[in-house]
Amino acid sequence: MKKLFALIAVFGMLFMGASIFAQDGSTEAPAADDTTQVAEEVAAPQTVAPVAPAPAEEGGGISVLHTTIKTKFIEGGAGFMGAVLLTLIFGLALSFERVIYLNLASTNTTKLLDDVEAALSDGGVEAAKELCRNTRGPVASIFYQGLDRADEGIDVVEKSVVSYGSVQMGLLEKNLSWIGLFIAIAPMLGFMGTVIGMISAFDDIQTAGDISPTVVAGGIKIALITTVTGLMVAIILQIFYNYLVSQIDNIVNKMEDASISLVDMLVKHNSKK
Repeated sequence: MKKLFALIAVFGMLFMGASIFAQDGSTEAPAADDTTQVAEEVAAPQTVAPVAPAPAEEGGGISVLHTTIKTKFIEGGAGFMGAVLLTLIFGLALSFERVIYLNLASTNTTKLLDDVEAALSDGGVEAAKELCRNTRGPVASIFYQGLDRADEGIDVVEKSVVSYGSVQMGLLEKNLSWIGLFIAIAPMLGFMGTVIGMISAFDDIQTAGDISPTVVAGGIKIALITTVTGLMVAIILQIFYNYLVSQIDNIVNKMEDASISLVDMLVKHNSKK
């Protein structure tokens, strides 16, 4: 299921990237009128009708933004701009996959603890294990591992809960290192494009033998566009990264508190036997 979410996110981001930078459809030139018909139209008296203001085209702002982004993408160079775009696509795909996973992993620990306590009182450990087996999320999985070893003593339960909690934490942090890699790579690619753009500008100066602004403008423009794009990609991915880290910390804190409550619950349950 998690792999399916990841594939959906990747294909969705690839489709978005392709749609943003797709070339606009070519407009057809109006067909030339017949020479005799043109002459008749010129000779005929023209009546000027009052011109009504044209209605604003729907989605005009989006169209302008699309054209501007596509133009800057082409001016920045397909090589480096394409590489930066790929880091954004894959970084966002992994971020969306983690967001979906963490949302599915979130559990109402208070309600789960109350249900487990009621199951322990009514049906014992087996009823509580069945409840945890049918509940989604890492907290329920940790509870199941602890309840499965309830007959071996509280010390074994504590060790099991701690060990399996580390496993669940590793699952929560999966792919975060790749997102961090894309955050670091995006500005590096932009800076590399900057260096190459400056080298191109100096080559143009050497070829022209002059330091006029028109000679170096092209190389400097490429340098600035790639740098800005790389920084923008890094900023976007950094926001997602910090959000994911905060969500993971929240889930881990709930896991630790719930695990302590489970151990106390089992101690109380064993003392009643």
